[in-house]
Amino acid sequence: MRARKKADLPTKTCAACGKPFAWRKKWANDWEQVRYCSKRCRGAAKKGGG
Repeated sequence: MRARKKADLPTKTCAACGKPFAWRKKWANDWEQVRYCSKRCRGAAKKGGG
């Protein structure tokens, strides 16, 4: 199996900071539910910041 280029991976926009982020292997099973690019953004969104 050949590695994919980062440019070929699907991307989303973070709901907290608005920056684009790429698919990661650890999100393979729940990519549809991923909304934040990091734990920091997820925590900021829960606190009401962002």
